[in-house]
Amino acid sequence: MGLLNRLLGRGLPDGFPGELVRGEELIATAAVESGGHLVVTTLGLWIPSGDGARRVGWHLVGKATWGDGVFTLTESEETGRAGPVAILADREPVRFRLPQPGKLPQQVRLRVDSSVRSRHRHEFPDGGAWFVQRKVPGRDGVELQVRPDPGTDPALVEAVAAEVAEKLAPRAE
Repeated sequence: MGLLNRLLGRGLPDGFPGELVRGEELIATAAVESGGHLVVTTLGLWIPSGDGARRVGWHLVGKATWGDGVFTLTESEETGRAGPVAILADREPVRFRLPQPGKLPQQVRLRVDSSVRSRHRHEFPDGGAWFVQRKVPGRDGVELQVRPDPGTDPALVEAVAAEVAEKLAPRAE
């Protein structure tokens, strides 16, 4: 954290248990009513977790909403791969009551939206899936992710994901 941020009172909250990595910049913070803090950085959203805190990269924020003083986070987790394509599933939403949210909800929305390069919905006979190209914080390029609806045939989703990845792959000349 830079000296200027500390002088301006824009540092990490006292007692914050996480550790920012080199180059990770603090953007916004908000105290959670039940304890701990949400912390927005250039690499992700830090959330209270057990006795500590953990960072959710922007590319794994499936959904984030704000309303009635409650910030709701739906985190995605990688459940497999189809070649270079990450297969994702959403975890149960987690809710945080924020008495003084400040700019945190706005900054989360901005960073989640800016991580998405393209998205496409594909329907299957037994459901559907979102195919999303996202920027992964701290890495060059984008990652193709697929988030199938619950109940959608995973083998069919993986086959289509592999085809899409092949079409998107740069061709050697």
